[in-house]
Amino acid sequence: MSKIIIAGAGPAGLTAAYQILNDNLHQADSVTVFEASNAIGGISQTVNYKGNRMDIGGHRFFSKNDDVMKWWNDIMPLQSAPAIDDILLDRQKDFEQNNDHDPEKIDRVMLIRQRVSRIFYLRKFFDYPISLRFETFSNMGLWKTFKAGFGYIWASIFKRKEKSLEDFYINRFGKPLYKMFFENYTEKVWGIHPSKLGADWGSQRVKGLSLLSLIVNVFKKSSSIAQKETETSLIEQFIYPKYGPGQLWETVAEDIQTKGGTVEKNSCIEKIEIKDHKIVSVTISKNGEKSLIPCDYLFSSMPVKDLVAAIHGEEPNEEIKRITQSLPYRDFITVGLLVDKLQIENKTKIKTWNNIVPDTWIYIQEADVKIGRLQIFNNWSPYMVSDFKNKVWIGLEYFCTEGDELWTMNDDDFIKMAINELDRIHVIKKEDVQDAVRVKIKKAYPAYYGTYYELDQVITYLNGIENLYCIGRNGQHRYNNQDHSMLTAMEAVKHLNGEINDKKNIWNINIEGEYHEKK
Repeated sequence: MSKIIIAGAGPAGLTAAYQILNDNLHQADSVTVFEASNAIGGISQTVNYKGNRMDIGGHRFFSKNDDVMKWWNDIMPLQSAPAIDDILLDRQKDFEQNNDHDPEKIDRVMLIRQRVSRIFYLRKFFDYPISLRFETFSNMGLWKTFKAGFGYIWASIFKRKEKSLEDFYINRFGKPLYKMFFENYTEKVWGIHPSKLGADWGSQRVKGLSLLSLIVNVFKKSSSIAQKETETSLIEQFIYPKYGPGQLWETVAEDIQTKGGTVEKNSCIEKIEIKDHKIVSVTISKNGEKSLIPCDYLFSSMPVKDLVAAIHGEEPNEEIKRITQSLPYRDFITVGLLVDKLQIENKTKIKTWNNIVPDTWIYIQEADVKIGRLQIFNNWSPYMVSDFKNKVWIGLEYFCTEGDELWTMNDDDFIKMAINELDRIHVIKKEDVQDAVRVKIKKAYPAYYGTYYELDQVITYLNGIENLYCIGRNGQHRYNNQDHSMLTAMEAVKHLNGEINDKKNIWNINIEGEYHEKK
């Protein structure tokens, strides 16, 4: 019988706990998830502010992996009847048959949502990814359109060696389109110019996306929720928990405890004791008190930087410490605004309640504001908004680094700045704001520069600790999607159960071809 400890109650950690308890192949004596914060779901949590719910970062539930799609459906089945906005707008959808999952009657249910995501640039809307519709060329103007076309042809003939993310984008879109739609936004997100970021970020996050793929996609429209042959950035539908992603992970946490596991919040792993290349115990700090807990296996989704710093007994060498201490991260701030209405108009053919724009999120490319993205929670799920029929609940997303000007600004000043920015670019009017809240998330995005490129040495060291499994986005310092984080946990449990014998399989999720979004 084994004592299994899991660091982090995000998608990876909770998936690992659920799989271990559900399979029960390893005869675990105890499975305990320790979460350092007071929230379940990691960056996939949902913040509830006065009945208005915020999705931190925006999480479309979609995967090319059948096991993940089935896993989600087993936790929260698809809706079998219309949601409130479906009813009000008389939307016709492919609802599940022969089940009773009416979102108007029950909460444990996934909604089928339409994906609309656009770029706001030059105070105008552009499709994301950039489309070849007349509206795109009209918004750009004749000269910009000519430059974009010529730039793409030039880039197609004279390919760059992909040493940076800048090279990656220019090879696929040409320099003018890169300058217009990628350069400034990428620097907002990462705080560093794309020429200094690794090309492998692009290969993981946008993979098969290019101008050519956009042309092909015009002729490959799909109404199926599976959309398995569609580039992930081009999918048109996704599923979504009634009350946001945190609802699903809170449900999983409850199921884990029903199955005999334990989930402890506000519990930080401060020390990991190693003897003979195996973890023998961890020290937990909770409410100022410390507890030493024996450990047979540790599944870690805590940041690699923090994991290595916590190791005692057989400490890593100075080179490993140097690499991990310098690993770069980007942090994240969301401002929730409750407004009477938006100033931007819905000029699409998509019907929405009160005719708000249909976007789930909007990429803000304007150079005169610091905001990176704007979420419209009404469009993710009407149940995210306490007064869905009369108010619009939006999330303003900012990318920063812990300790910088944005991070250290007090809440009132930050909210005032955020409201002024949206007013300046004519998205809202200041007087229409009814309420506001600010939420800060540390280490939201592992970054691809600096000592990231020496991470292989750290992976070799960590894989040498026999009973340690590194899973998830921060656990592997890899900018994974939610489904990839889950898959790292699933592979780790397979290794635990003896189904696979090489830990490299765990690290190869979202690297090797079989795990890629585009197959």
